[in-house]
Amino acid sequence: MAKVVLIITGILVIIVLSFFLVSTAAEAIFNHKVKKEVADIFNDTENKKEIIGEEDLSGLPSPVQKWLETSGVVGKEKIETVRLKQKGFMRIKEDGPWMPTEADQYYTVDKPRFIWHAKVKMAPLLYFAGRDKYDEGHGNMLIKLFSVITVANGTGPEIDQGTLLRYLGEIVWFPTAALASYINWEEIDAHSAQATMTYGGVTAKAIFKFNDQGEVTDYLCDRYMTVDDGYRLEKYSVPMEDYKELDGLRIPTRAVGMWKLQTGDFSYYKAEVTEVEYNKPLAY
Repeated sequence: MAKVVLIITGILVIIVLSFFLVSTAAEAIFNHKVKKEVADIFNDTENKKEIIGEEDLSGLPSPVQKWLETSGVVGKEKIETVRLKQKGFMRIKEDGPWMPTEADQYYTVDKPRFIWHAKVKMAPLLYFAGRDKYDEGHGNMLIKLFSVITVANGTGPEIDQGTLLRYLGEIVWFPTAALASYINWEEIDAHSAQATMTYGGVTAKAIFKFNDQGEVTDYLCDRYMTVDDGYRLEKYSVPMEDYKELDGLRIPTRAVGMWKLQTGDFSYYKAEVTEVEYNKPLAY
């Protein structure tokens, strides 16, 4: 009997070790592919080294002008590429557990694109890798359990709209993008403005909220939410706070992704930006 137990134990150890090796190799392959995608978008970007002047802000709604001035963009080089690191927590369901998340993210501005590369720890030794991408006006959300098993590979017009809106909301981390030709601003009042972004055949609108200091405090839009039977247009909000100076600009470092549902608010992602570098087109 002891011999049988020993044999079974040995087999289980081999299975566990084999899966660990496969997962480790898959993670390395996944990370390499993401870095290749990052290199592709960065190689298609030119740093023009243009300096932002006061005249560049003229014509913008007053709260947007105040935000950009508060951010410190005047006299700084226009941002063409961004790389940043963030940490936080994610959950999939309203009553689900918060899962620790670490991510690096990359953006280009002349052609609006981003790649978000994350690792989410579901439990000890259990994780999934994620890559959200917006390129040439199209989005793609790829999620792989253990970097091996594909559990989501979303594409389509709803994903395109969602990734465009994600890009638009995240310009708070690289505010000179507010001057891009594909974004049009309209003043609502002294503390809010509507941004309309049109790119790749997709147009979407969102409202930026500002406080008296000129800081963006919330981002509001109608965005497609993934549901069991497909997608549903819902109210979406990203309250933000904890402004700090990173790489020469003053930006919010904490944000919460939140669905404003009829049943109540559903916060699903809490992010903290820990590092930002502008015009350094390299993957971490």
